[in-house]
Amino acid sequence: MTLIKSISGIRGTIGGVCGEALTPLDIVKFVSAYASMLGRGAQGKRQKVVVGRDARISGPMVEEIVCGTLRACGIDVVNAGLASTPTVEMAVVFENADGGIILTASHNPKQWNALKLLNSRGEFLNAEEGAELVSIAGKEEFTYCDVDSLGGYEEKDFTARHIQAVLSYPLVNVEAVRARHFKVVVDAVNSVGGIIVPELLKALGAECVEINCGPTGQFAHNPEPLPSHLMELCGAVAECRADLGIAVDPDVDRLALVCEDGTFFGEEYTLVSVADYVLSHKPGPTVSNLSSSRALRDVTEAHGCTYTASAVGEVNVTAEMKRTGAVIGGEGNGGVIVPDLHYGRDAIIGIALFLSRLAENGEKVSDLRASLPRYSISKNRIELSDSALIDKVLREIKEIYASERITDIDGVKIDFDKERMWVHLRKSNTEPIIRVYSEASDEIKAEQIAGEVMSIVKKITE
Repeated sequence: MTLIKSISGIRGTIGGVCGEALTPLDIVKFVSAYASMLGRGAQGKRQKVVVGRDARISGPMVEEIVCGTLRACGIDVVNAGLASTPTVEMAVVFENADGGIILTASHNPKQWNALKLLNSRGEFLNAEEGAELVSIAGKEEFTYCDVDSLGGYEEKDFTARHIQAVLSYPLVNVEAVRARHFKVVVDAVNSVGGIIVPELLKALGAECVEINCGPTGQFAHNPEPLPSHLMELCGAVAECRADLGIAVDPDVDRLALVCEDGTFFGEEYTLVSVADYVLSHKPGPTVSNLSSSRALRDVTEAHGCTYTASAVGEVNVTAEMKRTGAVIGGEGNGGVIVPDLHYGRDAIIGIALFLSRLAENGEKVSDLRASLPRYSISKNRIELSDSALIDKVLREIKEIYASERITDIDGVKIDFDKERMWVHLRKSNTEPIIRVYSEASDEIKAEQIAGEVMSIVKKITE
């Protein structure tokens, strides 16, 4: 597997050849490059970087290399230890730090890990900064400090402060949520969500039933929070007669929900439901990426507001949110971004706002789901033996469907506006594949249009 360098960070499997896996040498090289970039704007100021990690097995090893390399570069390290991705993002701001490094491969299986690099605002590096980092790393022209100039080191836990920031957010109705005494089942896939999510729920007066909440890094199932991976959670919600179920991925930036009857709420509808609540209190623009459900557009326009689509990738979503002044945005994978809290996908604020909506409206989760626009999304993938074929595929698909509305800021998205359905083909940021997402008014139509396009792709590649 080739080491993946993208706007989603430096990602690879642990164990293997340098440049093909995420090896100790790669970690030192890219962290040194990052330190070099930070040092350019130092102007004599001592630099500080926050480091945090999810619970995956390789985490302690990677953490030691990252912290040691930063200190060798003369940078002071604040180690947040086991911490969610949004917690580390906020900690950069709390500490007035110059940057942050999150050690997580998000939803990837346990053999993966990654370096996710943050700027001084606790936001991911953009494409230009990422390209500069890769260029610096490739030259390997690093200078390290003498013994008297090594960076300092301290450990801090930011979980409580993150929770308090969420509870203090104006649209989180703490009193209403506490009055409902929700019973919630949580599946944290044995990572850091097992630390922060139960603590949040307890602070909101909810009864928390924990499954897979020990932060051991031994993922109890595939860590991507998809319906097929959450059958244990669905069963537990129904068995416990809980009000809802909550699932997060290993670094807690994605939120998936289960209705009180044990049915899946739909990861695409996490953002839609939270946005509907936010817009009812605070109208304004919304943003999601091209692969996210049309339902957000429908809900936004129902509130008399404007929706915009961005390229896929959190950094692209946040850039478009800043451009449009969006009051909420995110991605259809369960990622909720509330900009006046911080510009990062955050399952913790997502949970608090979702429960606030339920509490204020006296709704059941299944009733809330039924009230939202109904679409079915199909998520498929095509693995190609030759990655060079990807550009050819996208170019020819664009030509074949030229009579439809085409968006090509990220791969090719075909909007069949009359049928209110779409198909989006794009190269993955994290895996060597083409993702093919489609959406329509029902599952059959979504699968049919996906099948049609994938059949054409097969002919092109043959």
